[in-house]
Amino acid sequence: MAGSHRSELAMIPAELTDGRVLVAGAGVSGRGCARLLADLGVDTVVADDNTEALALIDVPGISVADARRRLSEFSLVVTSPGWRPTSPLLIDAATAGIEVIGDVELAYRLDRAGVFGAPRTWLVVTGTNGKTTTTAMLAAMMDQAAARTGRRAAAVGNIGVSVADAIVDKHRIDVLVAELSSFQLHWSRQFTPDAGVLLNLAEDHIDWHGSFEGYANDKARALAGPIAVAGIDDPRVSYLTGGISGLIGFTLGEPAAGQFGVIDGYLVDNTGAEPVNLAPVEGIEPAGPAGILDALAAAALARSQGVTPSEIAAALAEFRVAGHRGQVVATGAGVRWIDNSKATNPHAADAALGGLDNVIWIAGGQLKGADVTDLVLTHRGRLKAAGLLGIDAEHIAAALAAHAPQVEVFTSRSTDPVVAMDDLVDWAAARATPGDTVLLAPAAASLDMYTGMGHRGDLFAAAANRYAHAAPKETS
Repeated sequence: MAGSHRSELAMIPAELTDGRVLVAGAGVSGRGCARLLADLGVDTVVADDNTEALALIDVPGISVADARRRLSEFSLVVTSPGWRPTSPLLIDAATAGIEVIGDVELAYRLDRAGVFGAPRTWLVVTGTNGKTTTTAMLAAMMDQAAARTGRRAAAVGNIGVSVADAIVDKHRIDVLVAELSSFQLHWSRQFTPDAGVLLNLAEDHIDWHGSFEGYANDKARALAGPIAVAGIDDPRVSYLTGGISGLIGFTLGEPAAGQFGVIDGYLVDNTGAEPVNLAPVEGIEPAGPAGILDALAAAALARSQGVTPSEIAAALAEFRVAGHRGQVVATGAGVRWIDNSKATNPHAADAALGGLDNVIWIAGGQLKGADVTDLVLTHRGRLKAAGLLGIDAEHIAAALAAHAPQVEVFTSRSTDPVVAMDDLVDWAAARATPGDTVLLAPAAASLDMYTGMGHRGDLFAAAANRYAHAAPKETS
């Protein structure tokens, strides 16, 4: 692709051509931005202390210390989303009056300037939990409409391809269905999506943003465009979005005028003159309230883009949840085994437990200071038993002992990831009876024992299929 867009130099926003651009970070995002800028003929330098990462790109590379000394050479800094606002290089840039933007903002400005053809439609999904499932559902709905509209859609951002790659795709993507993090939104100033949704809010990444208010306000940037959709069952979202004119709310209850919700087992659009049935709740994956809310959010954005009820119904009928986000990974003897390893905090575990009964709960890992008391209080009536593992298992055990003493609890003492998971699955299998659900929803991060949440979920699924119908072992 090198040099393929140099003829468009006159269309590039002035802030990218008035001087040198410094890309902060030579990771995946930084390399993508550097390649994009260099291919446009923009004078670009990358700053990173990882010399091996710098060697992977064909633009000049310097150390972070060198970049700080040479800031006067640069007119703009494009930062990788993981770099904190407190990073000395970024603080120095701001102090010097140099604008700092992120990868999404860069792609947006180039797109809106028409560098890569007519500007695309940006549909943005954000929230603490459920982003990936909602984004995938929305992309599926837009795909269903593509045969009628001729407009190609794709999931981008933190799912699918990067936004930088998407806007230069040789097979033009007309609709960017973007899952964006609070980090990416923080570094976006001009970014104004055509439509955006804020699913929910819970405390997360507070160390990065400095406060919950800062985190929430960055998430709310997704609602800066002409169409704003929000999960009004979440009190924090409802409070934050209360002053937005024309807000489209979605709810598990019956929708008021201007909202999406559920009536008589159907997702319903009540934003027009009469309520419109969109799709049956039965069969939506993942099953339960969390999946229904994700489908409502996706449907609200899709309807704002002219997607028909039949196209939405077809997309949801075919949709299958991505790995570790509520998949039923094993069944037998009337027992379901559900992998929701992606539930890496109490808020996500709350969504995973919602709507289930007779649950044997598999949980534990790194709580990172999170309190599970409210989680246990909310769902204690659903729990039949709980199997715990990981570094903070005792914190969950203590909450169960204090607030759900009727729940049988077993804790694996093993620090071996395979042994610990096998312990819990075999213990659960020995207690499960028809009608039960064995749910992996850890409420905690995985890196104390596993390479990631995917590793944890894969081992759960493998153990569930291997041990679910095995003869019970003695447990202590």
